[in-house]
Amino acid sequence: MVIALQPRRIRIVVGSEKVECTSELDAVVEHVRRCGWPMLDEPLYREYHDKEWGVPLHDDRFLFEFLVLEGAQAGLSWYTILRKRENYRRAFDGFDPKKVAKYDQRKVDRLLSDPGIVRNRLKVNSAVQNAKAFVKVQEEFGSFDDYLGNFVGRRPKTNRWRTLKDVPAVTPEASAMSKDLVSRGFGFVGPTICYAHMQATGMVNDHVTSCFRHKEIAHLLRASPSPSARRRPSSPLTPPEAGGGGGACRSPIPSP
Repeated sequence: MVIALQPRRIRIVVGSEKVECTSELDAVVEHVRRCGWPMLDEPLYREYHDKEWGVPLHDDRFLFEFLVLEGAQAGLSWYTILRKRENYRRAFDGFDPKKVAKYDQRKVDRLLSDPGIVRNRLKVNSAVQNAKAFVKVQEEFGSFDDYLGNFVGRRPKTNRWRTLKDVPAVTPEASAMSKDLVSRGFGFVGPTICYAHMQATGMVNDHVTSCFRHKEIAHLLRASPSPSARRRPSSPLTPPEAGGGGGACRSPIPSP
């Protein structure tokens, strides 16, 4: 038996306003200032902005997850990928790069028949190739996290963008990261994809200053332990050549 209950209306104060809503969470969703790009009527997207985007990541498995997902996103919306994220985790063995690096053609064919992921042969093959290159980077630098630290001078950067129009799609650091990844055999790692990766994994804080997460992420970045310095990639900030590896990736931030 299903009993339908009428939601209790409550009044709380948000800033100087009195707001009537069904719960405190509703008020937070409606009245907390955010960056402007998450769709507030889509809980999955809103939660990603509020809890994940820009949080510093140092676990290689999560870094590999974002690398695969951002490559899969090329030409699509980030929300499309978020909706398929759990399917990707299942299909790609929890994003264990060592396991993915061993995928054979039979496994690739099974992935291409999986309706839960983006069934694009170039993207799936690239994920497997990237896993192989990822493992080699781990062997050379100790961890992929240590390798990435070289591109931000081992110090994550908190930007102070006032509006979404101020947020760049590419930076010199992202271009250098793209060029070096391409030279190591990675695919779908163009400069725009690399900058989206930097934004998502806390290499930079690109929440606008009016967003409630800007200060929170800035605090996390200050408290986040910097990976120990290891061997640097050669000329990490050399300007990239034209093109630079991989398709375009749409950042969660819409273009102005």
